[in-house]
Amino acid sequence: MEFVQPIRDKKKIDSIKKILKANSLRDYCMFVLGINSGLRISDLLNLRVENVITSKNKVKDRISIREKKTNKYKDFPIRDNARKSIEQYLQTRDYRTDEPLFVSRKKQGFLKRQRAYRIINDAAKSVGVQGKIGTHTLRKTLGYHAYQSGKDITIIQKLFNHSTPRETLDYIGITQDDVDDIYLNLNL
Repeated sequence: MEFVQPIRDKKKIDSIKKILKANSLRDYCMFVLGINSGLRISDLLNLRVENVITSKNKVKDRISIREKKTNKYKDFPIRDNARKSIEQYLQTRDYRTDEPLFVSRKKQGFLKRQRAYRIINDAAKSVGVQGKIGTHTLRKTLGYHAYQSGKDITIIQKLFNHSTPRETLDYIGITQDDVDDIYLNLNL
């Protein structure tokens, strides 16, 4: 597997959202939910409608799933922009609650990882995102921006189920140059 980067520029994130929303509400929803949940792509693509919708067809407050890779239970709130993207997307299709949330265009089950990769990669490249972009970019983008906004690395570590803070820093693309920048720009 190639090492991919987070999307560091918030303006590029907004541009990607605009492109995806104009082309496909499914793809837009996948991207928005992905960058706001920190789910691995396997868990994101395996969501079913019932994971996000109540019995009264309202978007739930939280998503509760068992992670495929770790078999650990994950429970987290659905942010407003993710909630709106789910609402908009589901208004465009008929669904049963046991169906995949992100259904393939051929209506043959779950959206495939390879297709999700192409969607994310093409949109990122079209707005000039440099570096390697892939399905893990969504997860890493959440961690990177959480860290940049001042969130404690140990909380982000817990969110990602990593063993050490160093593993998390490496994962979200915080480099020695970023650490050196603190030393070079702080003159107390």
